[in-house]
Amino acid sequence: GLGRDYGGSRLQGDTYHLAPPTELPRPSSSPAHFGSTPSSTTPPPAPISSPPDAWLAVVFEKGGVYLHTSAKKHQDPDSLIAGVIRVVEKDNDVLLHWAPVEEAGDSTQIFFSKKDPSGGDSCPSEEEPTFDPGYEPDWAVISTVRPRPRHSEPTRGAEPSSPRGSWAFSVSLGELKSIRRSKPGLSWAYLVLVTQAGGSLPALHFHRGGTRALLRVLSRYLLLASSPQDSRLYLVFPHDSSALSNSFHHLQLFDQDSSNVVSRFLQDPYSTTFSSFSRVTNFFRGALQPHPEGASPDLPPAPDDEPEPGFEVELGPRPAVERAPPVTEEEWARHVGPEGRLQQVPELKARIFSGGLSPSLRREAWKFLLGYLSWEGSAEEHKAHVRKKTDEYFRMKLQWKSVSPEQERRNSLLHGYRSLIERDVSRTDRTNKFYEGPENPGLGLLNDILLTYCMYHFDLGYVQGMSDLLSPILYVTQNEVDAFWCFCGFMELVHRNFEESQETMKRQLGQLLLLLRVLDPPLCDFLDAQDSGSLCFCFRWLLIWFKREFPFPDVLRLWEVLWTGLPGPNLHLLVACAILDMERDTLMLSGFGSNEILKHINELTMKLSVEDVLTRAEALYRQLTACRELPHNVQEVLGLAPPAEPQSPSPPASPLPLSPARAPPAPPPPADTVQQPDSSLEILPEEEEEESADS
Repeated sequence: GLGRDYGGSRLQGDTYHLAPPTELPRPSSSPAHFGSTPSSTTPPPAPISSPPDAWLAVVFEKGGVYLHTSAKKHQDPDSLIAGVIRVVEKDNDVLLHWAPVEEAGDSTQIFFSKKDPSGGDSCPSEEEPTFDPGYEPDWAVISTVRPRPRHSEPTRGAEPSSPRGSWAFSVSLGELKSIRRSKPGLSWAYLVLVTQAGGSLPALHFHRGGTRALLRVLSRYLLLASSPQDSRLYLVFPHDSSALSNSFHHLQLFDQDSSNVVSRFLQDPYSTTFSSFSRVTNFFRGALQPHPEGASPDLPPAPDDEPEPGFEVELGPRPAVERAPPVTEEEWARHVGPEGRLQQVPELKARIFSGGLSPSLRREAWKFLLGYLSWEGSAEEHKAHVRKKTDEYFRMKLQWKSVSPEQERRNSLLHGYRSLIERDVSRTDRTNKFYEGPENPGLGLLNDILLTYCMYHFDLGYVQGMSDLLSPILYVTQNEVDAFWCFCGFMELVHRNFEESQETMKRQLGQLLLLLRVLDPPLCDFLDAQDSGSLCFCFRWLLIWFKREFPFPDVLRLWEVLWTGLPGPNLHLLVACAILDMERDTLMLSGFGSNEILKHINELTMKLSVEDVLTRAEALYRQLTACRELPHNVQEVLGLAPPAEPQSPSPPASPLPLSPARAPPAPPPPADTVQQPDSSLEILPEEEEEESADS
């Protein structure tokens, strides 16, 4: 039969009757590193040998499929292994085979397993060398790919094995359990295949596209069911309706009894985050990434020749940053002009950003940073404003103070707020001397201010976590009225974090992932391969602005720097990037899985230096802004470009694919378009897409 073009890949209908040492047909062109011109000297792909009289047919072949064997941020050519992926029908089995292009050998003797097929010890002997690069690659190989032990003499004339050849593998499609597809972004598209034994094959990076074409071919032999919680995860089932029916319970992982953590998280993310953060395990994955309403989790329809390879933003060297000393009272006084008006405010804010404030100055300066006092007002105007706000505060406080116990029994909302506030206040910063002791007056002030805020913001009321935000403010101001209005100013910045819809938290996690994908694509690939790509372990960081991650004095310094609004509106996201950047080697080179990643991040509490983190965050900002081809949506996050007009009232749960060009928003779908219902199971079509594409 004649081969035909299929998305840049070769689909073969040829059947081969082999006698050794017959080789499979080679790709029409050799893969090249990052789009370089193919050379005529590029070695051929590894052959597949077969026993005499074996029946074999190549049904799919695609070059330019690489293994990335380095955990470095930028892959060097030596860490890239170019290869060819094939789907092969052999006797009564179908194999997925990958081999490097320059190696030769008996690649059908390569298998993927942690155990010896004979049931013996899986540890390699001296005659069975295992390729060990000395680190965990960026997809965190769980099992090893090693040569099958042979007891016969090697074939005469065979070339000696090389380390690159040890990466080759061949796996039966029946051994696959799931396939994870990469997120659209800056990196090359890749697939991670997980076997029934629970191990992951090396990630296959498609530098010249082809992931959709391969998935379509696999769907001829398998049912690929999209996970209800993660549209990029395809669960693999055989073409057997009874087997599929018996396996449906695997798709209900988040809907049955095992969903306790996730269901509690979705109903009350704040209490679950605070009370169970260190115990969250696999069930937490994907909870922040539900399918958008009406969206189909299936493969997006696209023409076969649609280019898939991503691109990388070329960032320059990271600049060195030095923090300045804190602003002192004397320096602040030099900015106070006639009538008590502050002068040269931008320069003063820049100094606070670069060095923070001395502790004795915070009580006054925080009122300006949080909007309680105007930067432009005179001393007399400030006094009049404070008198007005004091009267306003006590009027609101009287509203709940005057409610009798009998009235409160018929006001379940107020009663609920009071109970929740009393419970949270009783355990807020009790190790701080300002709040320690059973009869501490500071606890009473926390309670009164939070209940009064419920009167001030009826719609939001009180949500767990707010006491964490108020505590440092009351500690610094040591005045009930000042603390209340400063707290209101802080809540203006973060109150959407506490809304029941969680849309703002989802959007921030998406923006964080967007920044991280520009700064460190290998780290994103690693987290994605470990089912941690949603960055759910950063939820508490963003919710209460790292209040529980740093020692109390460091939180004061961090917050006053963030309140300056410099150098952009989302410095807290760069602070999160800085922490992940500091921990990247520990995460990637230790081979952590999703549970270990959550545990490690949780154990960073009180072990971080705020000055080191702020220094790195500012360096990351400068590195990004120095890039001339920074994608427009990244510019929006950094405040360098105005945000695009929202397409819907709900922000996306994950970032859109990055693009260096400023593209107009896509037109809305026609009004008569029928929305697809959200389903817990989507089955990939087997042949329909191919037929429609060919026609």
